[in-house]
Amino acid sequence: MDSNGGHYLNKEAVLSPLGATRMCQLLLGCTIMSLVSHGAGYSATYGTFCMFVWCFSFAVTLVVFALDITRLHACMPISWDNFTVAFAMLATLMYITASVVYPVYFLPDDDYEVQIYRIAVTVCSSVCCFPYGAEVLLTRAKPGAVVGYMATVSGLLKVVQGFVACIIFGALANDSEYTLHIATQYCVVVYSLCFSVTVVVVVLTVSGRTAALPFAFDRFVVVYTFFAVILYLSTALIWPIFSFDKKYGTTTRPEDCPRGQCPWDSKLVVAVFTNVNMVLYFVDLIYSQRIRFVSSSAV
Repeated sequence: MDSNGGHYLNKEAVLSPLGATRMCQLLLGCTIMSLVSHGAGYSATYGTFCMFVWCFSFAVTLVVFALDITRLHACMPISWDNFTVAFAMLATLMYITASVVYPVYFLPDDDYEVQIYRIAVTVCSSVCCFPYGAEVLLTRAKPGAVVGYMATVSGLLKVVQGFVACIIFGALANDSEYTLHIATQYCVVVYSLCFSVTVVVVVLTVSGRTAALPFAFDRFVVVYTFFAVILYLSTALIWPIFSFDKKYGTTTRPEDCPRGQCPWDSKLVVAVFTNVNMVLYFVDLIYSQRIRFVSSSAV
């Protein structure tokens, strides 16, 4: 025990509901990686992405669990609560994506034994979404409580907005033909700008440096979110016109377009998730008006 009579190890990191969710995350993550390595397998870009999601989430969860149980997180120059809830939200989104992508591209297989392994991976990956989601629910802001910004609805939406932007970037990189028109290039600039500022907001919050800024962080977040709504609204109008209008493209999917390498599919993905992010930023703007910011690195 330390000089104050406290324990070196934090038993609440194991015995609390939050500790139980993290142990479930570790158990399921280890099971998934074992199944993939032993018999399920993976290949190509989509398989590599799924394996990255499972390995990355397991590694960070293990570090978080170890630092929490040993209380060493107090030595880190970050806002611990903001970091853990932001990561839990990100891991939830990544697991949901991997649980959809993996069965779509790898479940159809002629080898019965391999298919069984892949079904097991899909089930475990889908189930693991719930412990990460439960951690978000356990650590998110409660009415009247003083918590870190990332635990609020607005903070969690920042993580979702960044993740959706990554999906848009992936579709843009997959032969979306955005370089054909100045208008679609403008859309890419909007996506990049909003994503960059969102990442900066998250990094500043997690690092606990918002109090050191020479301007009011809360006002900056609200003003930025307002302009993000306007910018995304413009892209939600421009992108479909220059992608699906008869004058610039095709209104229906070409029959000879190969699966996974079709520009029309990429354009559709961009159009859909542009509207998704526009709605997310609008909801974020509404919730930002209701938050009372407390600029402190300790939160």
